[in-house]
Amino acid sequence: MERYDQHVHTRFSFDGKMDVDEACEEAVRQGLDGLTFTEHFSMDELDPSYHFLRYDAYRAAVEHARETYDGRLAIGFGLEISEPHIEKCRAALAEARQTMTLDFVIGSVHNIGSVKLRRFMESKTKDEAYAAYFREVLQMVQSTDIDVIGHLDLAKRYFFPRFGDYAFAEYRGIITEILQTAIARGIGIEINTSGYRNAVGVPYPSPDVLTLYRDLGGRRITIGSDAHSADVLAKDFDRACDMLRAAGFRTYNRYIAREPHPVAL
Repeated sequence: MERYDQHVHTRFSFDGKMDVDEACEEAVRQGLDGLTFTEHFSMDELDPSYHFLRYDAYRAAVEHARETYDGRLAIGFGLEISEPHIEKCRAALAEARQTMTLDFVIGSVHNIGSVKLRRFMESKTKDEAYAAYFREVLQMVQSTDIDVIGHLDLAKRYFFPRFGDYAFAEYRGIITEILQTAIARGIGIEINTSGYRNAVGVPYPSPDVLTLYRDLGGRRITIGSDAHSADVLAKDFDRACDMLRAAGFRTYNRYIAREPHPVAL
């Protein structure tokens, strides 16, 4: 089975801890078929990603890696954009992206009202916090140009110590609306394996969400480790594949020039 890690950060992201070449060397060592760099990007001045990414240097580093690892590793060029839907940033984001040639765009909700999720929950009840998060994801999916929803249900990572996990049945309605909107607009979802590495112990999204996505007709799935350092590149990839098979999937996708390409599980 071919293995492509579609969510990887380097020092071109504000929280990255590895270089492009370091990630590629580790991918080759593991026998991966490819990876896609998805550096953090935001036009919100309150986000730590704001004006951090040096796009030209990032592009040059990836192009150099493609030459260096040609024939050994397929390398994608992408972004993970935080809250691409918020009104104050949409015009600036659209202008910035006019000069970008990308393989893959992840849309993620890390903040609500420019407030980090872990801080947002401080004055909220459990239902207020989770409901607000899912509403924010829905707004993103309804209005933006992205390829997949990043780590859908990420909020549980931050809310879990105080509130515990959310009850899927209580939010099934809005999650269904998110997924139906995504399917209608050609937007996929990722299986983000970083959830295995924290207290929740399950990926984003949960198996219940994944099964619902398939039942609704969704087929665009990517797998990403969300690695910020080489030691977790492609971490728990096989577990994610097992979860996909259990939910009835037979393929996942890698993206090239913003188009999904199926990969057999």
